[in-house]
Amino acid sequence: MTQHAPVVLDIAGTTLNADDRRRLQHPLTGGLILFARNWVDRGQLVELTHEIKSVRPDVLICVDHEGGRVQRFRTDGFTHLPPMRALGELWHHDGSAGAGTGALTATDAATAAGYVLGAELRACGVDLAFTPVLDLDHGASGVIGDRAFHRDARVTTVLAKSLMHGLLLSGMANCGKHYPGHGFVKADSHTDVPVDKRALEAILSDDARPYEWLSTSLASVMPAHVIYPKVDNRPAGFSARWLKDILRLQLGFTGAVFSDDLSMEGARRIDGTVVRYADAATVALNAGCDLVLLCNQSLGDGRAVDELLDGLEAGLAQGSWEADPDSEARRVALLPQSAPLTWDTLMHHPAYQRALERLP
Repeated sequence: MTQHAPVVLDIAGTTLNADDRRRLQHPLTGGLILFARNWVDRGQLVELTHEIKSVRPDVLICVDHEGGRVQRFRTDGFTHLPPMRALGELWHHDGSAGAGTGALTATDAATAAGYVLGAELRACGVDLAFTPVLDLDHGASGVIGDRAFHRDARVTTVLAKSLMHGLLLSGMANCGKHYPGHGFVKADSHTDVPVDKRALEAILSDDARPYEWLSTSLASVMPAHVIYPKVDNRPAGFSARWLKDILRLQLGFTGAVFSDDLSMEGARRIDGTVVRYADAATVALNAGCDLVLLCNQSLGDGRAVDELLDGLEAGLAQGSWEADPDSEARRVALLPQSAPLTWDTLMHHPAYQRALERLP
């Protein structure tokens, strides 16, 4: 096993081609993220994940699969999960009594959602979903919107922990995002560079509270491509202040840190300059990320993916970043530790049937 395999890349199609296999075999490749374009049906997905593991058994197969509008696989039996806001609304009213009576119903539904989400993905060979969203619903962010559980950090924390419990029951780890909070800013970091001008104290006392309260429960975290200029002039995912000083030392987080997608506009500019993907990855790794994502760059000739791998390999030899065995251990810890249920077994499993009944 390599000393540190930080790159999470993607593939263009529904099967592996020669370039995909070559990139998966690169010693710096540690993960692969799937998208809707990689999906035809369950049989094809199972074959694809099996093929990926046959090339690289230790690779972490990931997907953005939260429920609501962010759910990559929606057909051929996959449950249409509700947006997380539906769980926050259930918290206040479960439909059977007065306002404020639904908290326990909502936590049960969140655990059910986590179990269904994790068990269905694992039955198809997926190791990790990038969920839960811990951003607070300030009402400003269109890109977050109903992906957020609630405006209240306390409600968000309890529902997220309940969802994480369901993931754990399915044998899947979790990833809280987008640290320290994306919900306050209106701009979308996919296409812009959002700026949150609040003071550190305001952020830590509100949006970042779930990361403090879940510091012993979160297996991994994904920082926001948001600049908080009163804390650091770099986005959180490129900031040692945010990742090492605050997240690790102050909040006590010990899990893995993923960068968000390095191809997003919010990641392309560092200190006001548009940088190469390999340079952005190097900055992220030095700032405290354990893994770096590059999405949607396998399309076409995939040159950007090769440039990232080659650039990081050259940088490692030149000492511009250092391989970290602790980072590699955190990556490996995200891999499932138990065998999944097959789809047919899952469909008849009592725990799965009960979970379906409890979804809002």
